[in-house]
Amino acid sequence: MVKLNLKAVEERVAPLGNRESYDREFIFSLLLAYGKPQGNVTRLRNGSLNVAHDPSTEIAQKNVVYFKETTGDPLAVIDELKTSPLVVRYNTRFVIVTDYTELLAIDTKTGENLMIPIRAIDQHFTFFLPWAGMEKAQYVAEAHADVKAAERMGKLFDELLVANPDMFDMAHGRHALNVFFTRLLFCFFAEDTGIFEEGAFTNAVGSHTQPDGSDVAEFLTEVFRALDTEDAGNKPLHLAQFPYVNGRLFTMAPEHVVPQFTKKARDLLIESGTLIWRDINPDIFGSMFQAIVTPGKRSDLGQHYTSVPNILKTIEPLFLDGLKEQLDAGFDSVKKLEALLERISAIKVFDPACGSGNFLIIAYKELRRLEHAILERLFEIDPKHQVLYAESKISIEHFYGLEIDDFAVEVAILSLWIAKHQMNAEFKDKFNLSIPLIPLKETGQIQAGNATRVDWKSVCPNDGGEIYLIGNPPYKGGKSQNKEMKADYPFVFGNRPYSKDLDYIALWFVKGTDYIEGTRAELAFVTTNSVSQGEHVGLMFPMIFAKGVEIGYAYTSFKWENNAKRNAGVTVVVINLRMERPGAKYIFTDGLQIEAKNINGYLADAPSVFIYRRTKVLSTNLPRMVLGSMPKDGGHLVLEPSERRDALAEAPEIEKFIKRYVGSAEFINDIERYCLWITDRDLSEAKTYPPIARRLEAVVRWRSESVASTTADYAAHPNRFKQVAYKPTESIVVPAVSSERRQYVPIGYVGADTVVSNLAFVVYDADPLIFSLLTSQMHMTWLAAVGGRMKTDYRYGAYIVYNNFPVPPLSDSVKEQLTAAALRVLDVREYHCEKTLAELYDPDLMPADLRQAHAEVDTLVDSIYSKRVYETDEQRLSDLFAMYEAMTAAESANWSKKK
Repeated sequence: MVKLNLKAVEERVAPLGNRESYDREFIFSLLLAYGKPQGNVTRLRNGSLNVAHDPSTEIAQKNVVYFKETTGDPLAVIDELKTSPLVVRYNTRFVIVTDYTELLAIDTKTGENLMIPIRAIDQHFTFFLPWAGMEKAQYVAEAHADVKAAERMGKLFDELLVANPDMFDMAHGRHALNVFFTRLLFCFFAEDTGIFEEGAFTNAVGSHTQPDGSDVAEFLTEVFRALDTEDAGNKPLHLAQFPYVNGRLFTMAPEHVVPQFTKKARDLLIESGTLIWRDINPDIFGSMFQAIVTPGKRSDLGQHYTSVPNILKTIEPLFLDGLKEQLDAGFDSVKKLEALLERISAIKVFDPACGSGNFLIIAYKELRRLEHAILERLFEIDPKHQVLYAESKISIEHFYGLEIDDFAVEVAILSLWIAKHQMNAEFKDKFNLSIPLIPLKETGQIQAGNATRVDWKSVCPNDGGEIYLIGNPPYKGGKSQNKEMKADYPFVFGNRPYSKDLDYIALWFVKGTDYIEGTRAELAFVTTNSVSQGEHVGLMFPMIFAKGVEIGYAYTSFKWENNAKRNAGVTVVVINLRMERPGAKYIFTDGLQIEAKNINGYLADAPSVFIYRRTKVLSTNLPRMVLGSMPKDGGHLVLEPSERRDALAEAPEIEKFIKRYVGSAEFINDIERYCLWITDRDLSEAKTYPPIARRLEAVVRWRSESVASTTADYAAHPNRFKQVAYKPTESIVVPAVSSERRQYVPIGYVGADTVVSNLAFVVYDADPLIFSLLTSQMHMTWLAAVGGRMKTDYRYGAYIVYNNFPVPPLSDSVKEQLTAAALRVLDVREYHCEKTLAELYDPDLMPADLRQAHAEVDTLVDSIYSKRVYETDEQRLSDLFAMYEAMTAAESANWSKKK
């Protein structure tokens, strides 16, 4: 598959627009435009790759497309096709129907629709970008309706707080409000979807209560009691239209009080009821309504729910893809289809940090859709099966959750019921068989509790069956956790040793490993990518791998974006854990699925090695790298440009004691700063100049007042930097921190009169070939994997990144080529000398000639590691780890011989 950028796709699709006529060749040209391999398209065209039901009018490729020509109504055709068992069977990403005048398409993963004249295909090229490995950031068109509903309910919540100021002060007040709002949500949804009579709830409130709201609480209490009363004869006549719901939702416990209403609250309640609730997304609105009732979270309304395509990154490779392959294999066998039904009916899904249940909801819906496809095929083979399978075998009792927030638990349970009703409606549309939601027979398995302290097997017993743990547990770095989080660690580790630098999400990985150990259960968690980078890998994964657990698949770093109005993007990975077993493992990166022999803690196809800090370089080709010089001076040895000018104006003779001073920020942004550099030999002379004498006295005072004895003792040497690395030679500066947006860390040279601060790393007397190695994509890949991050920026480290960087032996010829390539990059930089390194390495502003010079360095450095052309950084990382393992093994062997 050719990897293309957005502009390239746009240019390749452009010739397909505004043609005079279209025919079957259109779909092949479209696939090629998005970089699909020519060989695959040829095989699709000649029929050898076409898995369509009717090859004369249809073209289908697994995981890619189901294309159908029609002379009828394209809308009716695509509506039937989008949920057909064939589309489900082949896991088709896009369904396309056209009469060669109009084109209709559905993205089956996002639910997004396209309906355009076929001649306008070039204007809508972004719709099919997933074919080119580019997922969409905004997925669900209906999200605005959900946000609007949440905002309306938020106003109601605020008004009820004003009218009931004591509710939050009562021991059970918060819980009562939570329960009340879940009941309202159910009633609004029920009256729009046929569970109740249309408009029954909102009309009843409007018809049977006073406009001032004074009797709304009393009336709603009666309604809820009626919904919990099985015998219609025991209900007041004016409430007889409300059916029996059961399922604990309307159980009238003493603590479930209904808040008092004002006129404004009553009006807001009725306004909320007039919204269209039938198409509300249960996987979305739960998180938003949680924000409504959580103090301090209202500003995040609609921010933190997760898009369906992102959730599918956990459940598709975990179990859904395998189930669809089983459907494909047994498509013509009643026995195999029935066996698959039995299998999916027994699957358990457990989210031990479920929030409002969106992962569970999507898993439930996907299993129901698979069930529908199986049943549809069974009914095609033998219609008598329609009598045998009159209702779903997928029970929400098999969907388990743990959540610490009380309201989220209630909403998660409600969301599963709503999801069930929506899938029951889809069942009826397909098979003309009704599965009533009420009375609710299943109450779900969502429990309130702190997942780090609760025994997961008490929530979802691990009986050796098919169990999948999924979710997006909370993450927080070791140094930014609160006391409550820190207190959770002993509950997870018990007597086992652990590092206080572990990310909070490590508790879920460790408990998950304990849960699946020795069983068929597997997990797939979304996690901050920092757990698979830097020193954290060596802190967490050894204890996981020691239990015979392996990584079965992983998604490398991507933005965890959602379809909120304020997109909450954070860089994450998806990691699957399972017991070690034979068979393929996969790394998903940049839209590609790559088979791996082993996936290590850095998510590379490489041995499970761990990179720890080392004080000496591993590769003999690399000279020593050190941290720059640290003044520890209270700022008195460092001069801003204006301070330097003033000092020189007072005593021009001191210029020989002033040097340029750079750290990461100064070097990248060309910020002018200076420092005093005074040797012990020159100290007596330097003190004779007042500008220097004043600064040295200030250093003495500052150091003397330090509570650190090592700093206070150094007051005796005010001219000295506390840590001295400086040498009066040219040197390579490596910024300690660099933006993640940059393809390359802006590494470069400084002259002999520049002091590099402790906010950067430095290699003195470095040959230009070292510059080539450190600015290469190979080294950037190593840095991204083992260097860790500061927030999302690259964080360099001499001990863990540079000293461990494996470099193969270099011939004199290769050294000459590396030197020439380095000088080429430096020459191009000099040509653009009016720009800072920050501007030169901004990915949106980087000059073409500089980009080309770096590409030449990349190609050259890649060639000294492998004869193959690298397609991904994961391939580079695989070779780097293999070389690292070989070099450290050789090093250990040499040490053993010396002993």
